Amino acid sequence: MHWRVNRKPDFKADLGHQFVWYFTNASEDVAWQFVEAVDRTLEQLRNQPFLGRRRCFRHPLLAGLRSFRVEPPFNRFLIFYRAVGEVVDAWRLMHGGRDLAQRLVEPPNAD
Repeated sequence: MHWRVNRKPDFKADLGHQFVWYFTNASEDVAWQFVEAVDRTLEQLRNQPFLGRRRCFRHPLLAGLRSFRVEPPFNRFLIFYRAVGEVVDAWRLMHGGRDLAQRLVEPPNAD
């Protein structure tokens, strides 16, 4: 069974922010490669929604989250999502080296 992917507003904002960063600091080509890697990873999650690691954060907003790495060479980034019903809710996209428990509850671009 193939699930549907729903990109939440914060996920879209995170993706857009990172696209602009790559566009500005690397190249347009790298920025589009990043978007394509995220899309392929979401497709993988759509086909196998429970691939991601179940996360155990204390904050109630983060209950039920899973994470899965974006495919290389962008595998430092994690997609945070929930698999509910037949929908993969892509919730956030962020670098795995961050203080995730704190950053996940902050709005996008709160740097």
